[in-house]
Amino acid sequence: MEIREYTVYREDEILSLYRSVGWSAYTDHPDTLRKGFENSLLTLAAYRGGQLLGLLRAVGDGYTIVFVQDILVFPEHQRKGVGTALLQALLDRYRHVRQIQLATDITPKTIAFYRSAGFRELSEMGCCGFLKG
Repeated sequence: MEIREYTVYREDEILSLYRSVGWSAYTDHPDTLRKGFENSLLTLAAYRGGQLLGLLRAVGDGYTIVFVQDILVFPEHQRKGVGTALLQALLDRYRHVRQIQLATDITPKTIAFYRSAGFRELSEMGCCGFLKG
């Protein structure tokens, strides 16, 4: 598996990936999704033999804050280290950044995944989060 920057937006593979995990809020508005990619701090992709396995998209300034906006892996490649490799590549790249944040579904699977990567819930740090959506 190879992790590399995703620099050329390929709508067909991106929409296929987002559809595969049921993220229709994104696929229902493909132009907005493309603009989101264009304005992201960093997008990393995992490939094997030229085939996209998964993707991580981050926003922020890259110095004081990085927010993991999206991390998705095609269902047939989940639980095989793809998400972990993508997240670790981001953490390695931005090890100097004090705050790396994300928001995720509150399921045992996602909580376990992020805890295994060293993330803690905001409440554990005397903080809380707010979202307007």
